[in-house]
Amino acid sequence: MLSLRGAGKSFGALEVLHDVNLDIPTGKTTVIIGESGSGKSVLLKLMNGLVVADKGQVLLFGEDLARCSGRKLDVLRKRTGMVLQNYALIDSITVLDNVAFPLRENSRLREREIRSRVLHTLGLLGIADAATRLPSELSGGMKKRVSFARAVIHEPELVLFDEPTTGLDPVMIDFVDNLIAETQRLFEITSVIISHDMASVMRLADRVAMLHGGTLCFQGDVAALQACPLEAVQRFISVGGSGRLADAGVTQAVAAVSSQAKGDNAVEVRGLHKRFGDNHVLRGIDLDIPRKEITVIIGGSGSGKSVLLKHILGLFRPDAGSVKVDGAELTAMSEGQLEELRTHIGMLFQGAALFDSMTVWENLAFPLVERGRRPSRSEVNRRISEILERLHLSEIAQANPADISAGQRKRVGLARAIITKPEIMIYDEPTTGQDPVMIRYVDDMIVEAHAAFKLTSIVISHDMQSTFRIADKVAMVYEGRMAAVGTPAELMASTVPEVRKFIGCA
Repeated sequence: MLSLRGAGKSFGALEVLHDVNLDIPTGKTTVIIGESGSGKSVLLKLMNGLVVADKGQVLLFGEDLARCSGRKLDVLRKRTGMVLQNYALIDSITVLDNVAFPLRENSRLREREIRSRVLHTLGLLGIADAATRLPSELSGGMKKRVSFARAVIHEPELVLFDEPTTGLDPVMIDFVDNLIAETQRLFEITSVIISHDMASVMRLADRVAMLHGGTLCFQGDVAALQACPLEAVQRFISVGGSGRLADAGVTQAVAAVSSQAKGDNAVEVRGLHKRFGDNHVLRGIDLDIPRKEITVIIGGSGSGKSVLLKHILGLFRPDAGSVKVDGAELTAMSEGQLEELRTHIGMLFQGAALFDSMTVWENLAFPLVERGRRPSRSEVNRRISEILERLHLSEIAQANPADISAGQRKRVGLARAIITKPEIMIYDEPTTGQDPVMIRYVDDMIVEAHAAFKLTSIVISHDMQSTFRIADKVAMVYEGRMAAVGTPAELMASTVPEVRKFIGCA
């Protein structure tokens, strides 16, 4: 169905893929893994002709894509489907019209037959009652089902999944994995999945192919992957783990109860409620964030984690309850006082959020020179030099963000956040979309910065292995309420059903 023979692809002087030989077995699920930057996404684009190989061949249904006319390529693509990370639904039309779109554009079926086929497919995937709704009215799980329905509505022989579980919580990852398996069974398709999640790999793969440095370093089944002696393979799967907490090998799974004195809290939240119209998002949250500890806040998508975080930053005002930071009640503060408070809080976003037009040095200088009370030029230079040295970034001080690695960009983002000497550091899902090796790197970076700069650290996370590696305290939000708060060991011993379900899928 799909074969690559010595395929290579370069972009300018950068050779992304080199001499790739890969066969995709018909009727099976092939999962392609590898570290960020190894060439997985480019390989997926080669498979459906969105990118043309510079060397070798890509044979789709026996046809060399490099030799196909535009019309022939369109015919071949109609025999494939693709599921993207972010659903890519059309927000202005109903679910029925979203799923019908490929048939209306690429077939001569009558409208009555199209409607019948769409409703049948939605029924198979358990969402027939959503046919007349808009995507904005659907949950994340229902949007995934709609995107799957659209991908298979024209009865493709091959479906490509581009990291379908990236950014999802453990329960949702389990749901999507089951949906992929069920879709393959119902529609008898051949699947190719790009994935970072080793738990998904173990659950779904008939065959695994691993890219390393633009070449395939491994091909085989899951058992052969686990037994492979190659250092790159073992590093990837050992850091990624089996996906189950019992086998994760995490370092702090049996962390001792906090040594901090009870009541020594940097943040105190009491009875916090927040509504947006009829949507009651936070329903009486109580939470203490201990000073100079790492507190990880977990929970499913839509549980209220981000809304809670914005209250701690003073960006939202509660409908009821209180939020105190360093003993000061935020609701009693003016906007000017809140701005001053935020200068004592650092934040690292998922994508580092660096200025591409500035050097690393200029990125670090930005928060110092733009603040109201600017330090002298010599003080700015001293603080930048110190933080570059402490975070091992001195060698790239004059480089632009586009010219450094993803790990270095994360570290520069951290440097910029802590150069203002914050007392509290917030990490907003810092490992989302990262491969297992990069996740471990980010975890180590957080722990090292926490210890070196004596920070109070708050981490929002979906990744349970990361959570249990770094946390002193874990707080789980479920449907706007605190389902559990405790050490990693205490959460693993929890009997609360919602907690067991969440960490059991991790």
